[in-house]
Amino acid sequence: MERIINRRQLLKTSLAATSALGAVHLSSHTSRAVDYAKPAPEAKGLTAYLNHSNLLLRWNNLPVLGYRAHPTLKYPYFCPLNGPVSGQSLTTESALPYPHHRGLWLGCDPLNGGNYWSDGPLSEGQIRSVDLQLVEPSKTEEKPATQATFTESCEWVREGASSPFRDARQYTVRIVSDRVRCIDCEFVLSALEEISIRKAKHSFFAMRAAADISPTYGGTMMNSEGGVGAEGTYGKEAAWCGYFGRRALQPNVVEGIAIMHHPDNPWRPIWFTRDYGHLSPSPFNFLDKPFQLAKGDTLQLKYRVVLHAGDPQEAGMNGLYQQWLRDV
Repeated sequence: MERIINRRQLLKTSLAATSALGAVHLSSHTSRAVDYAKPAPEAKGLTAYLNHSNLLLRWNNLPVLGYRAHPTLKYPYFCPLNGPVSGQSLTTESALPYPHHRGLWLGCDPLNGGNYWSDGPLSEGQIRSVDLQLVEPSKTEEKPATQATFTESCEWVREGASSPFRDARQYTVRIVSDRVRCIDCEFVLSALEEISIRKAKHSFFAMRAAADISPTYGGTMMNSEGGVGAEGTYGKEAAWCGYFGRRALQPNVVEGIAIMHHPDNPWRPIWFTRDYGHLSPSPFNFLDKPFQLAKGDTLQLKYRVVLHAGDPQEAGMNGLYQQWLRDV
């Protein structure tokens, strides 16, 4: 009995000693860490964090957007793209129907026999990010950054087939005001072989809006010409088109997202639109004959994406469009 009691006492003593040592270690570690009782000075304004293939942008330390470019993805894409007031994403990373839609992205199907769009095997086609670079926002202590730029190079690859494209991208994010943010997107696609794109719904720049701002769920889709819903926007020409509505978790807040089509783009701004939340400034669904591009040619595309509070008129969408044309 005496030996059992001693062992119990020894165990208790050992546990107490271990706990005390742990407490000392924790206290020592904590005392070395810096606890910010006030906002970190460097968090003011627009800040960026590039972690390998993921890029995050923040405004006064609140998340603005994420860009995902891991080499195992079907294609790089933006998500979330947060509303300037609610902080809720204006796009969705997956939703029914068509759960393969990913926020805001560039893709294509069919393209020279490959699928560079949906969630099929990567062997059927993939747009692989190979170089993602952040241009550090310019700021001073007196003037925090309101603009950030990042660049990317991508390879369009398919197992057992030649690559149709190599592309270079530049994205510039601008904080216009507390209620408006813009992302200016430029793509230069170089044809590595002859390109032929037949009539297709799944072509190039596209967006999947959050359900709460999509018409199917009570939101509104509108274009620059005043067309409303898929009925008023599908197959129609417009300078911009987007979704807006009351946010599900903050019904007193109205926010929206729109894509603007630059007149320098090589085709008319004809829109493919859906009430459930998908739209694209793509003419390929309305082609009479395949779109052709010779080997060695380049395709240059420019778009502006606007994240805004209020409806398009309150956000000054037409003014933002004209300003973009003057600046680019």
